[in-house]
Amino acid sequence: MNRMHLPGRYLRQAAAALLQTDRPVPLRDDGEIAAEVERNYRWNFAVNLLDGAVFWFGLSFISSATIVPLFVSKLTTNPFLIGLVAVIGQGAWSLPQLFTANFTERMPRKKPIVITLGFFLERLPLWIMVASAALAGLSPALALPLFFLGYAWRGLGGGMVGLAWQELIARCFPVNRRGRFFGITMFIGAGTAAAGAAFSSWLLRAFSFPHNFVLTFTVAATAIAISWVFLSLTREPAQAVDVPHRSSRQFLSELPAIVRRDHNFRRFLVARSLLALGGLGTGFITVSAIQRWQITDSVVGVYTAVYMIGQTVGNLAFGFLADRFGHKLSLEIGALASALAALVALLAPSPGWILAVFFLLGIYAGSVLVSGIMVTLEFCGPQRRPTYVGIANTTAGLVAVLAPLLGAWLASHSYEWLFGVGTAVNLVALIALRWWVKEPRWTTTIDSPRTQEPA
Repeated sequence: MNRMHLPGRYLRQAAAALLQTDRPVPLRDDGEIAAEVERNYRWNFAVNLLDGAVFWFGLSFISSATIVPLFVSKLTTNPFLIGLVAVIGQGAWSLPQLFTANFTERMPRKKPIVITLGFFLERLPLWIMVASAALAGLSPALALPLFFLGYAWRGLGGGMVGLAWQELIARCFPVNRRGRFFGITMFIGAGTAAAGAAFSSWLLRAFSFPHNFVLTFTVAATAIAISWVFLSLTREPAQAVDVPHRSSRQFLSELPAIVRRDHNFRRFLVARSLLALGGLGTGFITVSAIQRWQITDSVVGVYTAVYMIGQTVGNLAFGFLADRFGHKLSLEIGALASALAALVALLAPSPGWILAVFFLLGIYAGSVLVSGIMVTLEFCGPQRRPTYVGIANTTAGLVAVLAPLLGAWLASHSYEWLFGVGTAVNLVALIALRWWVKEPRWTTTIDSPRTQEPA
């Protein structure tokens, strides 16, 4: 054998072992798969619930709406760099998913992508953020790019495995219990996050800069690493896939036909993009409050706690609401909450009103976390789920990347313009969702074929 081919061969073997593509996939019918899903339902519910509870606790210490903008504002006053936090926070997770859909669809097991690749792509980069905080007191000019390296690496890395994670959840939980699982998990997760926000508020108050952020980011990195352990205990029902091997160019060339053919899905993409655009001012609410009323760092921690309380309420309510009435209604309520948040931010006469802004933003976040992810799974059958989810999430991600840049431009002129435009765009999104998009769960057409999964 040519020695030049040996490294490539060993790399392919290592990749096959890591992703478990070298293991045989049992051939089973839908009934046997459903039986395995039911048999492991309680176990998967428990370990994924623990994953969510610890993950959201950790995530509250790197909140893209409050704590991260505060840290960046300590290093620079440039509004575009502060806006870059929202670009990454809102868009990085969604943006790569379309480009991983072709690969994800062909994998009979999704868990190895989530666990093996996810450790290096999503969990490990958090320690770079810890290092940047440790460096902030010595060299802010070096700490800032190092922070953005870790923050962007984690965001984009999470997006690269995010599609496989959504498909893993879809496989482990029947369609009529996904909302319940997500709602309860996010409810408990937001509750732990609210506790984390209170703890982060104390850390920011009790310790001086940059030691307070070193501790805050360290708690985040540790908790999110622990959540990975719980997630790794998921029992996935491996399923054979009947998807032809396609090059990336061939795969991408098929996407316009899908969007043209499925009218309701196309309308949903437009409405979901408007909803993402409506968040153009989210990353500037904390900064505007600091500039208008000179609020302290500890108050920012209180804002985070109120945000998490709103998200806690939203998660539980939307989970059960979506199982009974579909996910579209949850997104409509979220759009209304986002519009009201922007309006209150526009008209707020005192910093106390910002508490209401973050509570409403928490409600909106709950709707997107529960229903923004789950609704796309219902537009098509299981074989094309990664493609549909990839299209929807990447489209929203592109808009979410551009929205804070537009927000930064508006903020450089006037916060009134920023929050006024945010109010208007969210209202348009609400109208589109309510009167233009049909609930996919009960809309089966030639354009949008679905396969009802076993309960």
